[in-house]
Amino acid sequence: MLAVAQTELIATIAISLSAALALGVLARKLRLAPIVGYMLAGIAVGPHTPGFVADAHLAEQLAEIGIALLMFGVGLHFSVDDLVRVRRVAVPGAVGQSLVATLFGVALALLCGWTASAGIVFGLALSVASTVVLVRGLTDLRQLHSLHGHVAVGWLVVEDLFTVLILVALPALAGAADGSLAADLGWTALKIAALALLYVGGTRVVPWFLQHVARLQSRELFTLAVLGIALGIAYGSAALLSVSMALGAFLGGMIVGRSELSHQAAADALPLRDAFAVLFFVGVGMLFDPGFALAQPLLVLATLGIVVLVKPLTALVITVWCGYPVRTGLTVGAGLAQIGEFSFIVGALGMSLGVLPAAAGQAIVAAALLSIALNPLLLRLIEPLDARLRGIRWLSRWLGERGSERAPATAPAPAAATPRDHVVLCGHGRTGRVIGRMLRERHWPLVVIEQDRATAMQVRADGVAAIHGDAANEWTLERAAVAAAKVVVVTLPDPLAVRQIVAGVRRLAPAVAIVARVTSEPERHHLDHQHRVEGVLAELELAIEMSRHVLLHYGTSQIEAQAIALDLRRGMYGPRDGAKVLEIRVRDASPAVGKRLADLALGRGVLVMAIDRGGAFMVPDGQTRLEPGDLVLLISNGELSAHAHAQF
Repeated sequence: MLAVAQTELIATIAISLSAALALGVLARKLRLAPIVGYMLAGIAVGPHTPGFVADAHLAEQLAEIGIALLMFGVGLHFSVDDLVRVRRVAVPGAVGQSLVATLFGVALALLCGWTASAGIVFGLALSVASTVVLVRGLTDLRQLHSLHGHVAVGWLVVEDLFTVLILVALPALAGAADGSLAADLGWTALKIAALALLYVGGTRVVPWFLQHVARLQSRELFTLAVLGIALGIAYGSAALLSVSMALGAFLGGMIVGRSELSHQAAADALPLRDAFAVLFFVGVGMLFDPGFALAQPLLVLATLGIVVLVKPLTALVITVWCGYPVRTGLTVGAGLAQIGEFSFIVGALGMSLGVLPAAAGQAIVAAALLSIALNPLLLRLIEPLDARLRGIRWLSRWLGERGSERAPATAPAPAAATPRDHVVLCGHGRTGRVIGRMLRERHWPLVVIEQDRATAMQVRADGVAAIHGDAANEWTLERAAVAAAKVVVVTLPDPLAVRQIVAGVRRLAPAVAIVARVTSEPERHHLDHQHRVEGVLAELELAIEMSRHVLLHYGTSQIEAQAIALDLRRGMYGPRDGAKVLEIRVRDASPAVGKRLADLALGRGVLVMAIDRGGAFMVPDGQTRLEPGDLVLLISNGELSAHAHAQF
């Protein structure tokens, strides 16, 4: 039988993971973030509660692995392009919010009798949000890939970079009490230079090494290589350069992220990363003393107030000041109104250096528990708060004018005169670009409303009328002359934003046609019945297109596959109304040979959809001339007349 000392590691891992599983499931059922359950599990197995007590020393080492793998994942997914795209709001926003949170942290620290340096570290720990909680919250709202999500994630990337610099500089600043600040900062600069050299060298060696391992076609070896790089760089940086393992792991993630195999690396490291990340949060919970919250309730509430009130309000003000919609500010503020892994890392480093008192560490853990638990509620308040703010007429108009003022003075005006019978395109992302290109090719009048300033400027540079603003703002819709438009197209992926835009359009233009992107069948029916909107469901269009490809692989002709796809689309989007899809072959001696489609007398309710000419699929127009052997795809309200048949 193994001795108790030999089973301590196994017991710590097994009981910690079991408790985390049970309480994580309970937290999820209560619609809380699972991280709350993991930290509660840490409290349950920690030294401050009765029952089993996990080995704190072993838990600390396991938490170090969790930190390293978490930071490796952050570095792996770090995207300079995402940051550049929203830099005009993310950089000043993250810096401004961190500064405000730090000032409030210093004020609270001084009230508690701590030193100013302790207050700075305390405020910095409260300024950075949890990547895990933010991404999960935005995903649940289906806003991760919206403008709001891009701004929030870019904001957090800047905060993460700022925190990485803190992790590098804090040991030097903490050791400067003996007057050796210049020497310590010089040593820190050398560390940064060494890390930069490691990054440059690693980006040349590591991708080549991963490619070599991948050619061996062994998933086990590839996973081992990824974990070896992550933990090896983390430990090597800590041992040789005396920097934190978190920073080394972040650097390792950035190096591996330059490889073409980075996505496979992320997929292989994910299970182990998640398991050790759970142990990290369990370890954090073990540090929390429930009695502290009872003994110091004002400190806990004040710390929580900085996280869930000061930070969101600061984010809202900065975002709106930068010309973004109120909804973007509310989303960023609510998403960042929590603290997590980076806060624990900064707090733990501050305490290990003797800068931060134990009470501050307890306050950080308590604020993290409460803010993460409250975050889903804050995210659900975005829509009613946005609607309430939009109901204030002067504020709504000021915000619309604010978005206009942020555009450069040299940009051309959206239109010299009020347009008529035009298309108002709300959103110029991947979907909007395709629609816009189709409209421009046909020289149809177009006005684009785009929330992202850089995208709006690019659209204007391409010669298209574009308005930088929020399409859910009625003043913005008035500038786009929706009352005189022929069609309004809404391409945004956010269902809440789509509803707001549609409601605003209907108030200004009750008769205009609206085509909107929807994310579910109930949403499509709601918009159709309430606002007469033609909803396009992305999943259905994907299914139809994939079905067409399957038909082609089974030898179905292009024209037949297109006909079946058309019939599927009609069946899915509404009741069949008696219309039929027909195929007619043009005979060699047909009177239609050489004629334009516009010259054929096919009768009312007949439309030529496509032509298969010798295996080449084409979408015709009125000037297309028919040739012998053409297979013509028609859609008709009923049976084709004998006169129409005779023309082919």
